[in-house]
Amino acid sequence: MNQHIQMIVFVLILGAITSALLVGVDAWTEERIALNQQAELQSAILDAYEIEYTITQIAAVFEEHIEIIEIEDKIFYYHRDSGSLSFVIEGNGVWGPIIGVLTLESDLVTIKRITILQEEETPGLGGVISERWYLDKYVGREMDPALIISRSPNLANPNEVDAIAGGTRTSERFEIMINEGFQSYIAVWHAANGGQ
Repeated sequence: MNQHIQMIVFVLILGAITSALLVGVDAWTEERIALNQQAELQSAILDAYEIEYTITQIAAVFEEHIEIIEIEDKIFYYHRDSGSLSFVIEGNGVWGPIIGVLTLESDLVTIKRITILQEEETPGLGGVISERWYLDKYVGREMDPALIISRSPNLANPNEVDAIAGGTRTSERFEIMINEGFQSYIAVWHAANGGQ
């Protein structure tokens, strides 16, 4: 009986020590993780505008070229030189959240670039959603009246894009995410800017 109590006490002490270590490491790295996520977002936006930067000067280059505009609860990234607009879109994928950056041309309808920052889809199938060769299919496509992702798109229509082969459910959720994000952000932008 005494051995069982000693074992239980040992396990509790060991659990407390490892928990304290994990909490400490989490607190110690929290700021670095936030800075890395900020740099990843800034990088996605600067890449959309083909602005050169190095990782050591990314914040300064970003501040020089991009204006952060907050309207209601929405954050917009406005490219001063071109009048183009970027914002973060997110939604539910098949296996977890999908978070990305949608960048529009100055007409606020034509897609300039999409970058995926986070996804948990099946590698090789739905996970293709974050690969540049697939996302480049969206460049020049239009959000008017809504983007259509289809297994047999009519590419003559400027608002249709080819779906991911083997990733039908991911494609469906991505379509919803892009369209809902676009509608939500653009409505706020137009309301704040007199319909423009």
